[in-house]
Amino acid sequence: MVKITGYKINDVRFPTSLTGDECDYSSAYVTLLTDSDLVGYGMTFTIGRGNDIVCIAIKEVANRLVGKDTEELFSNMGKTWDFMMADPQLRWIGPEKGVIHIASGAVNNALWDMYARSRKKPLWKLVVDFTPEEIVQSAAFRYISDAITKEEALAMLKEKEAGKKEREAKVRELGYPAYVTSAGWLGYTDEKVAHLTKEAVAQGFNHFKMKVGADQANDLRRAKIIRSIIDDPQYLPAGIAPRDPKSEALRGKNAGPTGSVLMIDANQVWDVKQAIDYVIGLKEIKPWFIEEPTAPDDILGHAAIRKGLQPHGIGVATGEHAHNRMVFKQLFQAEAIDVAQIDSCRLAGVSEVLSVLLMAAKFGVLVCPHAGGVGLCEYVIHLSLIDYIAVSGTMERNVLEFVDHLHEHFVTPCSINAQGRYNVPTNPDEGYRHVF
Repeated sequence: MVKITGYKINDVRFPTSLTGDECDYSSAYVTLLTDSDLVGYGMTFTIGRGNDIVCIAIKEVANRLVGKDTEELFSNMGKTWDFMMADPQLRWIGPEKGVIHIASGAVNNALWDMYARSRKKPLWKLVVDFTPEEIVQSAAFRYISDAITKEEALAMLKEKEAGKKEREAKVRELGYPAYVTSAGWLGYTDEKVAHLTKEAVAQGFNHFKMKVGADQANDLRRAKIIRSIIDDPQYLPAGIAPRDPKSEALRGKNAGPTGSVLMIDANQVWDVKQAIDYVIGLKEIKPWFIEEPTAPDDILGHAAIRKGLQPHGIGVATGEHAHNRMVFKQLFQAEAIDVAQIDSCRLAGVSEVLSVLLMAAKFGVLVCPHAGGVGLCEYVIHLSLIDYIAVSGTMERNVLEFVDHLHEHFVTPCSINAQGRYNVPTNPDEGYRHVF
């Protein structure tokens, strides 16, 4: 019998603002300890001073697991998640949102990491090897049964069960599709944008995202620089032919002549009408979607923006700051988004992520997780693999965000192959892939 005996919390920060990025990427990092050699590593992501507050909250959440038997916790991770979230005094300053929720995510991520390490499997492999019943049992279902029932989820998973081995073999061979954000930060010069875009094309990427919202004319100029490179066959890697913009994988994505796709991200800067008018003013650059056009909790606002942009062939994406499964539930029910961007640290760990993956599959919404920062790329490849192999059964139109920095600080960093795809984590000892 292995019991959780305590935890360690580390406040880890990187001065990324000094190199032109928008903030200082930071990690509130927790290590769950046991009375054996078994440990679990987890984190949540912040952009600086908020780390102080999150580390204090992690202590309060982690205390709830001290003294618990690990195998009892692992036997029903959905029930364990409910237990973690059930402290009435901590719920009072949530419930299930804000600092307490992302702190809970760090602890739940650490527990799932411990579970995967105990079974000598990467996290994604642990979950895809579950039976459909075990996956349903592991998810957080409270408050979402009006959108999806456990019975519906079970039926969906059983339907996908037959093809799991083939999908796993396929993604191991090809990798998981990725897109790059690093070229399009607002603080970069035109020369740096052009250089980084050419570099990304040469690395095999065909989906690119840029930041917008400060100045429309400036956004158009920067976007045209990116488009001039990604739409020009001369910049494609040797031996790589342009993709068919009319293919099923690129349906509705406003792909250019080489099959490359451009997305734009506003980071919540606009009111609803402002968002519609501003993005229509950018339609000549043919974006696939606008990410976070308005306040992340404004479900009806996102629905209105989506309705206003649909005639122009531009979609809506959000989820980076959607703080729980109930926000995603309403986004799906209101038909407010085309793309769900789950965040591995904003949601309260793997158990809540599973519930959002199941809802997205039922509603037919693409899941393209938010990454970047520090540690998020290492996390989300596991989640996308779970979605593809066990839940949605598709990766043809999905893309997973990738930002090329800070990976060197991890023992088992994520990596990208020559086709601009994430390599599948294979180390049996890496768990959820988080060791600084």
